Amino acid sequence: MDKNIIKETMLSLEGVALKSTREKYFDYIADARLDRSEPIENDEQAQAEIASDLSEALDDTLHDHTDKLDKLREIDFGPKSTVTEGALVRLSGRYFVIAVSTSKFTCDGQEVMGISTMAPIFEAIEGARAGESVEFNGRKLVIEGVA
Repeated sequence: MDKNIIKETMLSLEGVALKSTREKYFDYIADARLDRSEPIENDEQAQAEIASDLSEALDDTLHDHTDKLDKLREIDFGPKSTVTEGALVRLSGRYFVIAVSTSKFTCDGQEVMGISTMAPIFEAIEGARAGESVEFNGRKLVIEGVA
């Protein structure tokens, strides 16, 4: 599997997520603004406050997507022989890329999932080589490949 294609796919997916979140954020901000030229009813005030709270929550999500995009641009996706940031790992029949956390996505016909270096499983597999066994949550896992 070509890791450059994986990187570009991850950047594209995060970019789409950022755009979608940004649009939702601006929609909520617009809903949070009250028309001060007319009397404001309690209902409108309550809805504006809820929209304001939601826009604050979306603001955190916006920053999360932006941080992930920045991180993906910085990571060296070159060849790896051990499990480290930028590695593509085949673990128990599944592919993981050590970069940022993502949902499952398909790349080159394979299902891949991104995990961050902050994920508990990364701590268990960090530094392992292909063919080595590691233990995670009481289960023995085999590192089938590292690229």
